[in-house]
Amino acid sequence: MKFPLKMLVIVFAVLFPLMSFAQTLNELPVQDGGRIKPYDTFARETLQMIYGKQTYKSEEGRGGKRPATEIVMTWLLQPQAWEATPLFEVRHGELKKALKLSGDRKHFTLAEISNSERLSLVFQELQSQREAKIKLDPYFQAVQRLESQILTFRELAAGRLLRIAPPKEGDTWLSVAELNPELQASFLDLTKAFVKTLGAVSEKATEEAQTKAQNDLNAAVLQFQDLAEKENPALYDVKAAMKWESHYNKVHPFQWAWIAFLIASVLGLLIWVTNKQSLYKGLWAFSTLGFILTIYGFALRVYLTGRPPVSNMYETVIWVGFGTVFFAGIFEAIYKWRFILTAGAIVGFLCLALGDMAPAVLDPSLQPLEPVLRDNFWLLVHVLTITISYAAFFLAFAMGDVGLIYFLHNEEKHQQKIRALTLAIYRALQVGVALLAPGIILGGIWADYSWGRFWGWDPKETWALIALLGYLAVLHARMTGMIKDFGMIASAIVTFSLVIMAWYGVNFVLGAGLHSYGFGAGGVEYVSAFVAVHLLAVIFVGIVRNGRLKDRLKK
Repeated sequence: MKFPLKMLVIVFAVLFPLMSFAQTLNELPVQDGGRIKPYDTFARETLQMIYGKQTYKSEEGRGGKRPATEIVMTWLLQPQAWEATPLFEVRHGELKKALKLSGDRKHFTLAEISNSERLSLVFQELQSQREAKIKLDPYFQAVQRLESQILTFRELAAGRLLRIAPPKEGDTWLSVAELNPELQASFLDLTKAFVKTLGAVSEKATEEAQTKAQNDLNAAVLQFQDLAEKENPALYDVKAAMKWESHYNKVHPFQWAWIAFLIASVLGLLIWVTNKQSLYKGLWAFSTLGFILTIYGFALRVYLTGRPPVSNMYETVIWVGFGTVFFAGIFEAIYKWRFILTAGAIVGFLCLALGDMAPAVLDPSLQPLEPVLRDNFWLLVHVLTITISYAAFFLAFAMGDVGLIYFLHNEEKHQQKIRALTLAIYRALQVGVALLAPGIILGGIWADYSWGRFWGWDPKETWALIALLGYLAVLHARMTGMIKDFGMIASAIVTFSLVIMAWYGVNFVLGAGLHSYGFGAGGVEYVSAFVAVHLLAVIFVGIVRNGRLKDRLKK
């Protein structure tokens, strides 16, 4: 598709202010990744994969951030210009060395990468790893990502990636390169209207001119949609879903939820430090607001995917944060001890913020279910049950951290609070075990239904069982008096490492077993540091406490 040079300069002008394209273009249906999604989602995911972010900003920093919908469309119109722009994100240091790229930069041009004499050798090494079915280490994961980045950009530039019209027969939609003459002409009108809209903003035209340009773009998109719908009305009956998904992208409810949980956490900590009980209502208000926003985000994902929102690590992290606040709210309503809801809000903030800020590790995109998971009943009763048990254990873990602080500060002074904490932890562990045990059994029934065996010592199954046995041991030790208050608080922290292994470690560290649909990569060093710091904290507080007890005995 060719345009006059003047138009291309406008399209490629990345130094002008951020513009907001008509919502109609954002909602244009696109087939990608095994499902139908709005162009807004397609553009965000594509820019995220290649550039590492969902908005683009030139290295000079001029012009502010540019939306993915704009940037990705300009890739299609003038890819040659973008090939000379530092666009491709390469973070892994060893990969940069292998390709002889600057270690101080993280974005490189396609020309810089393609001109590397070692690029083909690096890709050959990756292929050898695949053929040998060797688990890819972080280096080869980075190579695989670079391969996908280059392929995605080239396929988009060739017009083969953007599939925007349903076929008369079959399920695979037509790409821009495959459109029939009528649709091709309509899409050409759409892109011309897009260029004019971009030009009106970049040239700082009058508000009236900008409004007219956007209205023309809306009209061009609607005209293309009408023609596309006539090709196969049944496949194109997705307009309502496109509107809601575009709304989900724009509102980003989970982001506002973690902000609300953050405010609730700060208020809870202020209550703890200053003892100002007037802040208690604020703690409840913002915790409730975050809880409602999380429910709204889940409701949108469930509507858009037609399944429970726990099919990947991102969704389970959000779900665990939600469940922790849920259990904290129940226990807080019963006991009114302040610290329970504060601990829940902190966990809710950590989980939702982590999901929002680590898209490279926790993929937030809406993906079709793996074949083995395509049973909403079992997905609901097994995965939701297992992961909500993790929420109860996480709440106990967070309250354990609070307990360590009380022990470190003054055990005698805070004796009453320590006992309350111990009881709250005990109740949380009971809830967690009561959910984890049936969750494992239900998983075995589903495994028998899907794989033909109830139990096979798969790593995921094994570590879930180990976590259950670990928590049962803690509860029994408490019942028999083998562990007291400090032992209970320390156990809540230490035993949670079993949950981390069953939840994260099997998928992101071991990467083995039949639960391959949950495998991922990244974040190992951070998770390991998180566990190590807490284990050291338990040991440190234990040593300090023992020293104080010995001093008392001497007196």
